[in-house]
Amino acid sequence: MKMDSDFHMAKGEGETSYVKNSTHQKKALIRTKPVIEKAVIDVCMDLLHPTMTVVDLGCSSGQNTLLFVSNVIEAICCNHDKLHGSLVELQIFLNDLPGNDFNHVFQSIGRFKESIAVNHKGETLPSFYIAGLPGSYYTKLFPRQSVHLFHSSYCLHWRSELPDGFAAKREKHLNNGNIYIARTTPPYVVTLYQEHFQKDMLLFLKLRYEELVLGGQMVLTFLGRKTEDVYNGDMNQLYGLIAQSLEHLVDEGLLEREKLNSFNLPFYGPSVTEVKMVINKSGLFDINHVELFESNWDPRDNSVSDDVDDPLQSGMNVSKSLRAVLEPLFTSHFGESVLDTLFNKLAYNVAEHLAREKTKYSIIVMSLKKT
Repeated sequence: MKMDSDFHMAKGEGETSYVKNSTHQKKALIRTKPVIEKAVIDVCMDLLHPTMTVVDLGCSSGQNTLLFVSNVIEAICCNHDKLHGSLVELQIFLNDLPGNDFNHVFQSIGRFKESIAVNHKGETLPSFYIAGLPGSYYTKLFPRQSVHLFHSSYCLHWRSELPDGFAAKREKHLNNGNIYIARTTPPYVVTLYQEHFQKDMLLFLKLRYEELVLGGQMVLTFLGRKTEDVYNGDMNQLYGLIAQSLEHLVDEGLLEREKLNSFNLPFYGPSVTEVKMVINKSGLFDINHVELFESNWDPRDNSVSDDVDDPLQSGMNVSKSLRAVLEPLFTSHFGESVLDTLFNKLAYNVAEHLAREKTKYSIIVMSLKKT
């Protein structure tokens, strides 16, 4: 598995594309808008020159990418008096891995500029310039002290690669029948995941610290878990259902067991405590704000009820939202021919689960300031 080439959201505008199935990510951007606005204004008030450099790490493609940009522009427009009439110019970089659908992003910018002008008619708009930047956020991306604000949403739960121990012991599969941490996952495999999360996060913090100006900020939103029990996260359950669906393909003779046993997701959903420990260990950032909120598995379910009205429909909605994210990785490892059967089975498995228990994602959002 090569993250640089194999990991990107499902491209295009079809029914299984990320563009059509990224409602969860949009909800997170709406929920975290006040945190983003505060970070934007704080950074603007400390600017030493009129150009503010803003970076969206893991931007993907579709409306969500430019929704973040819209939130930044709106924050400046709505707080013009607080900024003492300062005319801020924005240099905005949209970053993702090279396999991202940047063409779709660039084709959307013209329409975006028109909509911004209409939505803010009569207001003083900051000049803004948008550029794409392919590359992993686990590498150096910018010159030293050149960025004022980093933003990342629904990205940092993805690891740079599988833990080193997986690659070192390919002759012996470490997590048979599972694709993430499950009840049958050996403790030493859990340790591999935890250590790799810490290693990746420390590297990410170090790189961004070097690239941020003094007083620069980051707003980071990513999937986590609400308990300290690493075996008991919401994503453990969801990825367990995917593993069950893959097991069904093995039983049907559509997939070799070797393919299932040799696959693990480069993912880790930490607790808030784990994240704080890594940040404190780095000694590089102050934590301005941290919270955990929840979102229903079904992206179209906005209810606060403990029951799922239509488990079958919700199962299909969850399956489509997951396929939009996982399809390229699964295609690379399992092949394209099994995808329809796999995600149809997943929809059924999720429906059965939701009929018994309504489950939610746990999402961590934090605002950090360079010390």
